[in-house]
Amino acid sequence: MQREINIVLTPFEASSEQAIQKSVARKLNISSNDITAVRIKRKSIDARRKDIKINLSLLAYVGENPPSFSPVTFPDVSKKRSAIVVGFGPAGIFASLTLLENGIKPIVLERGKDVHSRLKDTAKLSQSGILDPESNYAFGEGGAGAFSDGKLYTRSNKRGDVEKVLRLLVQHGADESILYESHPHIGSDKLPYIIERIRETIISHGGEVHFGKRVIRMLGDGEETTGVECFDGSIYKGPVILATGHSAKDIYYSLSENGYALEAKSTAAGVRVEHRQSLIDSIQYHSESGRGAYLPPASYSFVTQVGGRGVYSFCMCPGGVIVPAASEENHQVVNGMSPHSRGGRWANSGIIVELRKEELEDHDPFAMLRFIESIERSTYNPGFAAPAQRLDDFIKDKASSSFPETSYPRPLVAVRMEEVMPSMIVSSLREGFIAFDRMTRGRFIQHDALLIAPETRTSSPVRILRDSSMRQGLGLYPAGEGAGYAGGIVSAAIDGTEVALRLGGDYEH
Repeated sequence: MQREINIVLTPFEASSEQAIQKSVARKLNISSNDITAVRIKRKSIDARRKDIKINLSLLAYVGENPPSFSPVTFPDVSKKRSAIVVGFGPAGIFASLTLLENGIKPIVLERGKDVHSRLKDTAKLSQSGILDPESNYAFGEGGAGAFSDGKLYTRSNKRGDVEKVLRLLVQHGADESILYESHPHIGSDKLPYIIERIRETIISHGGEVHFGKRVIRMLGDGEETTGVECFDGSIYKGPVILATGHSAKDIYYSLSENGYALEAKSTAAGVRVEHRQSLIDSIQYHSESGRGAYLPPASYSFVTQVGGRGVYSFCMCPGGVIVPAASEENHQVVNGMSPHSRGGRWANSGIIVELRKEELEDHDPFAMLRFIESIERSTYNPGFAAPAQRLDDFIKDKASSSFPETSYPRPLVAVRMEEVMPSMIVSSLREGFIAFDRMTRGRFIQHDALLIAPETRTSSPVRILRDSSMRQGLGLYPAGEGAGYAGGIVSAAIDGTEVALRLGGDYEH
């Protein structure tokens, strides 16, 4: 017999399998010995009050064993017809797996290096300020998601099969907890190995993955895309899933020059703010002693309106670090990431301001992109030294004379954010921080909280238009964040999956 039940436990009780099983037995009014297994379906933390509770939705098995984990099986496609996947970030990865599952040979073209070579290049960038423009936190196997916090939360459930995305990640090495945590997360230290296993799955079943293959243009006759040309002169023929990510700005210009339709897209930009993780724990868990032994490092999600414009937290990283995330010289970009343990001393989050394309003076497809680039250039310092300001000094509009300890590995440059960031963003951020301080009863604005600029790669500033059949003409299938249709690992994975299914359907006709 299988029974679905909901229970509420203390953090201590929820940390013990034995305590969970005893609670289930009481709920069902049976002996614990009668329960053969308990599987968590959903887990969330209720931290609205000091007496924090853990909500569990469970499947209890009585007198029978639970079904075993069923991995997705893939056929050999080495002699099957093929499709080209440009980019091997989340959208490209899951597009490739979907093609593979449906008997189509994926030929992956990734401009950067394999994920473990990327680790060396990102370390060089962080430690020495030396940038490889083709291998960094944006470009290479896994895309920007490979070194992110690995958060898997999405609101895209109605668009696709979120559970299948998560199960495929588990099949390739992710912890099974991502299947039931309310805000699942893998971690920047775990993701590279999962991505490597996915690549091995693709290759072992007859697919191809090529690195150092920057695509410079689409091939076709004006009505149908028939393949791609790479910078080294190599040509690959077939329908194209374009999943390049939104840092690959050169592909936008190439598409525009060859007659493909693009448009400017609204986005958001701001800064990273860093606090002590212990402070965030004490705020979110309503305890000066912090989270204790049985609660995870706390996160937060804040949103407010300033003059009708959204100001909100983005990609919050408990126990994480801030990294230099530029993909080209003379541009400054920062991002946040967390290891699986989220055990670091700092918490950081993007705090960003809504930017509407309708407000731009120009209305061509690259208007928002140029605006974002202007911020990245104005904040750049040699060696990716970052503009910084203490949060309380920012509120008072004065440059900081010193800085607290920080996770950011490059030097900091004392500025007033007004000197390097657009005034509209700065004024909105200031009011937003004041609102967040009220939400936390005066605890968010701290002298040892630090702003580091800029956070600009939140979403694509350009959209590659696609019609209702997901085609722009025939043979081209824009997908994921770079195409302007997703935001985050899971939504990009879902979009890549849906695009690959559409390509497969078109193949049948």
